[in-house]
Amino acid sequence: MTQLEELVRQSEVKAAPPPAPPGGDDIDEIPLYAARRKIYPQSVQGTFRRIKWIVLLVTLGIYYILPFVRWDRGPNAPSQAVLIDFPNRRFYFFFIELWPQEVYYLTGLLILAAIGLFLMNALAGRVWCGYLCPQTVWTDLYMAIERFTEGDRREHMKRESQPWTVETYARKGAKHFLWLMVAWWTGGAWVLYFADAPTLVKDLATGNAPFVAYAWIGILTVTTYTLAGHMREQVCLYMCPWPRIQAALTDEYALNVTYRYDRGEPRMSAKKAEQLKAQGERVGDCVDCLQCVHVCPTGIDIRQGSQLGCIQCGLCIDACNTIMAKLGRPRNLIAYDTDLNIKERLEGRPSTYKPIRWRTALYAAIIAVAGGIMIYTLATRGSEGISVIHDRNPMFVRLSDGSLRNGYTIRIVNKQLKSRDFVIAVDGLPSTLIDFVGLPPRADGRQLVAVGPDQTKEVRILVTDYSNTPPAASTSVLFSLIDVNSGEVAQVRDHFFGPEGK
Repeated sequence: MTQLEELVRQSEVKAAPPPAPPGGDDIDEIPLYAARRKIYPQSVQGTFRRIKWIVLLVTLGIYYILPFVRWDRGPNAPSQAVLIDFPNRRFYFFFIELWPQEVYYLTGLLILAAIGLFLMNALAGRVWCGYLCPQTVWTDLYMAIERFTEGDRREHMKRESQPWTVETYARKGAKHFLWLMVAWWTGGAWVLYFADAPTLVKDLATGNAPFVAYAWIGILTVTTYTLAGHMREQVCLYMCPWPRIQAALTDEYALNVTYRYDRGEPRMSAKKAEQLKAQGERVGDCVDCLQCVHVCPTGIDIRQGSQLGCIQCGLCIDACNTIMAKLGRPRNLIAYDTDLNIKERLEGRPSTYKPIRWRTALYAAIIAVAGGIMIYTLATRGSEGISVIHDRNPMFVRLSDGSLRNGYTIRIVNKQLKSRDFVIAVDGLPSTLIDFVGLPPRADGRQLVAVGPDQTKEVRILVTDYSNTPPAASTSVLFSLIDVNSGEVAQVRDHFFGPEGK
């Protein structure tokens, strides 16, 4: 057996699961379901912990503050920067206003989000889970509150192992009160996206808000308190589908939080390692201190390899680097690394990382194309629209002079924040006459349709073909909506029907 094969064999043996640490916060296996084991994550300082704090403050700050941000859209429009206006069926996002018929933009955003998630996975594994997932962000906040009220890992475990005192009840009461306040404001912030935020806050405080607002605040308060405060890692292990999907999408080139067993094994205490080093024997850098396990929010042991419970948050990297620095050993025994790199180092080749490969290039190309199409259509969309519904009964009417008449309902959309006058033209028939039902012509004889600011209007028209040429059973006609002031045009096609065989 070569020295390399022996090293790999020793690594596999030494990587066997260690005894469960005190407190029962190690997850050895992931069954279909298991009762939750209480986990007491230890606080840690380091690069990845700072990144997580920054992400938490930025994301939660945006979520809680954004409803109060104002955006001046002029008269006849709401001034809230981000607003989902169900009564008027509008979605406002700063300078963008979307109508119900533009729901395809939502479809495009969902596609971009999905492909973006695939791209993140191909580059750095479950980086979404570790830093940006709402479950992770709110759980991080709840854990910080728990440490603030009940102390860090050792203090918390010690207090729970002893008979409860008045202080214990007071600490737990303070913790749950703060948890409920965060959950309550989480639900409150959510409903503010669906109405004018300052007005709704006043109505909520005075009891004048609609019942549905109180109901949704209650629902989201309960779910946030339960998921972030009590279920925590159970959500990631048993409820979320992404870890299972991600496992099928990853490859050996993706960065993942990895225990570098080629360097860490055989693991042993620092004292024993010094003795064996003096005897000229090879020792690993891992001292089996279990700090990587103690700081893990899901309670796994990263030294056992890739696991469903690992959310790739990097806290174990910070914990291990702290220990390595104290022992005077190189950092990054645990690090973001690829499976291929470990294999290459074992074979004596330099490690590499290939962020650009066919998979990441394909994902990036899809994002660029889909995003470009959305930006183009958004930038070039018109401020008016027209849709046509043909009468179904009867499809046509023959008049006493032999001419044919078809009826249509025209819906006109005015997306500008001012009233506009439109004319409607029909092309595709030799000779046509348009009659507007219930809409008399103006004094100058012109047949104009006035549409209010940011509104729609339906008009019924009768189109008569009075030519001497026998019409076809179905003739394609073009309806044009023309702004009389700006000349902007919107068009749509429909059909003019006549008798069969004529």
